[in-house]
Amino acid sequence: MKISIITIVRNNKDTIKDAIESVLGQTYKNIEYIVVDGASSDGTAEVIRNYGNKITTFVSESDNGIYDGLNKGVSLATGGVVAFLHSDDLYASDNIVQIIADEFNQDDSLDGVYGDLIYTPKDDTLKVLRYWKSREFSQDLLAKGWMPAHPTLFLRREVYQKYGSFDTGFKIAGDYDFMLRILKDNIVVKYLPQVICKMRAGGESNRSIKNMFNKSKEDLRAMRKNKINKPFLVLFYKNITKVMQLVRR
Repeated sequence: MKISIITIVRNNKDTIKDAIESVLGQTYKNIEYIVVDGASSDGTAEVIRNYGNKITTFVSESDNGIYDGLNKGVSLATGGVVAFLHSDDLYASDNIVQIIADEFNQDDSLDGVYGDLIYTPKDDTLKVLRYWKSREFSQDLLAKGWMPAHPTLFLRREVYQKYGSFDTGFKIAGDYDFMLRILKDNIVVKYLPQVICKMRAGGESNRSIKNMFNKSKEDLRAMRKNKINKPFLVLFYKNITKVMQLVRR
């Protein structure tokens, strides 16, 4: 089974190499690796080009933000399963994709597989700042602000074909909106109780107080769009969960 992994990036030459090598170093070799660069001006594209044909598809052109880039990647994907590894992220080990592939191969009914995620400092990916411990999915969790960590979520390509792409009207919460859309419809997902990805802290949603405020506004909009009851209460639960992840580290 071919697995398509998509990395989107813009002006991130300092960490893009780590993300690329995390994918290329996987023991599972039937990987289609797609890198979508948003017309970087800091040398990022040159770093990527140095990998030559080790990267299956490389696109460098202007786009309309994160979710436009993700949509481009999905449109280029030909694998049976699609996943994202952002330019600040790493897989937790070199056999993660093999583990995920085994789950899909063993159960044809699965639409998706997800796991845990840890946040690390930018300069030390061995240190844990926050542990996003997930759990088995049930519908009632959506009313408690729960969602899987998006970078850990591997989905069959048919899910995107059925439910559509990311809504580019969102700037920060498009992944939350997408996951609400698919999970509300009871797709079949499996939780793996292990760390799938490491994410460097300081991403788009928590880079500043302003971004955190905008993320909450977009979360509320995603809840209303997907008809989640009592959205302000759900937002409260969602943010409290983040605090608890800090305590658990």
